[in-house]
Amino acid sequence: MQTKAVYVCSCVSVCVLPLADCPLVEMRLCRLVRQQYSPDHLRAATTTLLHVRRITHNLHMTHIPVKQREMSQKKIFLVVVAISTVSLLLHHGGHLSWTMEAFYLGCPALRAHPAQSLKPKHTNVAFLKTHKTASSTMQNLLFRFAERNNLTVALPVQACGHQFCYPHSFTSHFVHPHTLPPNIITNHMRFNRAELQRLMPNNTIYITILREPGSMFESLFSYYNQNCQSFRRVPNGSLEAFLDEPWHYYRPSEKDSMYARNTLAFDLGGDKDRPATDVQYARAFLAEVEQAFSLVMIAEYFDESLVLLRHLLSWDLDDILYVKLNMRSQSSKRSLTPGLPAKIRAWNSLDARLYDHFNASLWRQLAALGPACVAREVRLLRRAQERLMRSCFEGRMPLLRSAAQIKNKDLRPWQPSAKVDIVGYDLPVNLSRGFLSHAQELCLKLIMPEVQYTRVLLRSQSLRYRRGYQLRAPQQAHNLQQPIRTVLPRHPQVQRSQPPPAGPGPASKTPTTTKPAAETQGRTIKLEPKSSQTQAS
Repeated sequence: MQTKAVYVCSCVSVCVLPLADCPLVEMRLCRLVRQQYSPDHLRAATTTLLHVRRITHNLHMTHIPVKQREMSQKKIFLVVVAISTVSLLLHHGGHLSWTMEAFYLGCPALRAHPAQSLKPKHTNVAFLKTHKTASSTMQNLLFRFAERNNLTVALPVQACGHQFCYPHSFTSHFVHPHTLPPNIITNHMRFNRAELQRLMPNNTIYITILREPGSMFESLFSYYNQNCQSFRRVPNGSLEAFLDEPWHYYRPSEKDSMYARNTLAFDLGGDKDRPATDVQYARAFLAEVEQAFSLVMIAEYFDESLVLLRHLLSWDLDDILYVKLNMRSQSSKRSLTPGLPAKIRAWNSLDARLYDHFNASLWRQLAALGPACVAREVRLLRRAQERLMRSCFEGRMPLLRSAAQIKNKDLRPWQPSAKVDIVGYDLPVNLSRGFLSHAQELCLKLIMPEVQYTRVLLRSQSLRYRRGYQLRAPQQAHNLQQPIRTVLPRHPQVQRSQPPPAGPGPASKTPTTTKPAAETQGRTIKLEPKSSQTQAS
């Protein structure tokens, strides 16, 4: 019994034993404690526990009678547990209740199968980053997860900018060689399932995110008003005028036309100009998307979507913490007048079908987890984000400012035009004077925009690649003396499945003006001007 108690103390209070040594229940609590308390507190508690173990070991070695020895061990253990509990309460106030609430958080399905909550974290993820759907926030979350777990993120070659040569259909030739083989891919691309399956490990989980067509199209119209020719033709930049006569301004074959109609369908590899009357194509396309993606998040229910994501990937609560990124200022937003949402849905009929289908699918999945469970997880997520803000930014949100007011260039969001103001975050004065600690660097990346974070990752992964190459070079020279092997090197995963059958119909083609070709790993591609390729969501 004393051994069991030490296990509980180890796993629940300080979490110093391997998870495999802990009883099943304590393994869940240990994860929660690790994400609740700082490493300094855990190290201090670990030191205390080691002293207790020495004392109990000395008791075993003495000639004290067995009964007295057992009583002494129990007393020492109870005293240590009491001191640890009081210490945690003093340092963290009511946070212990948060830990216990999280322990009883298990959804009905998980309580029936407790081993599901003990699975290792899933680290191979492909996130299709769609436009104006809160996807930049999701991308930042994945970038930080990759860095914390020393994973490789597939990043674009320099000729593609910070996107995978969008709007060209994705190909593995767009991936920088220093970021191979990848665990995570999340930068903007046009979805090509067969190419992604060639690139990513076999057990990769595919996710994406959608947004209600009315608010999304208003955001697209504002954001790309100076880049998309279909929008630039509209007098006075009037959304109402465009929707009254969309075919008067829209040119399907024009550059950047994918922002003016069925943008979600285009990003997912579909035909943006397929007639709304082609119901058979729409149904087949929805089925294809549903088969490809394990989870389709909904921007309007971002936190609820993260709950599903956490369970799908067996992640911890601190893996899904976020700060909203790439938002427009209130002055850049407009309210939709009555009648406009219906016109937007009619013009973007395929996007509307996508949203309605996967919004219903999301709520079916949430119902399967249990509404009470989901509500508790959302509440815990928001509490954890408040604690993160207090820890990173002196108890308050970082300062939300326009790009021109942000002094730190690593935090300035990209501005699509002078007519729309994308706001970002600035740091408190005392923190912005020098980011030296590892914890402060993590806080900085929490609010770092997409373009800058992509550059940071590419630099760090290129450095890791070069170091690895230098270590491999002597071994490669030695291998030249060995017999030639007939087995080709493969990705360190199981064999890949066969590519899926072709989609329900040909994807729409977006002709582009010819520019000087860029050589990308032995394949020549024609690129668009980068001015309109930079978009955030």
